Amino acid sequence: MGIKQTFKKIFSSSTETSENHHDEQLQTRYYKTMKDKAMKEVEEIIRSLEGFEVASTSKDHGEIIVNVKKGKKAFMVITIIMVRPYRTAVDFSVSTETVLFTDFGYSRKVIEMLYKELDSRLTFVGTGLGNELV
Repeated sequence: MGIKQTFKKIFSSSTETSENHHDEQLQTRYYKTMKDKAMKEVEEIIRSLEGFEVASTSKDHGEIIVNVKKGKKAFMVITIIMVRPYRTAVDFSVSTETVLFTDFGYSRKVIEMLYKELDSRLTFVGTGLGNELV
């Protein structure tokens, strides 16, 4: 990880996953499931967490909007896309409401916690597999 990524990691109030993220922990994760099942599992995980509230769900667009109201306040967009049968991608974007220039890694910890819980509920296939799908 370069110096730019290190500073961005430290001095950031938001974190998001992506296909080619420099940090493997924050790369898009793929699961062996259908989109509807993945959305159901994500919603169940969110509803089971204290202070997390599903604000809206769009099954057509594969998006779940979440507000975190306890502890550090945050806004999350969870994107779930089925790239082919039984191969579904899950991405997170977490923005923390803070007056400071950093959330001290809170948004990253939320993503890691949610991926860990998803890994225990769905069959994990791998990270950053988008290039293999072409």
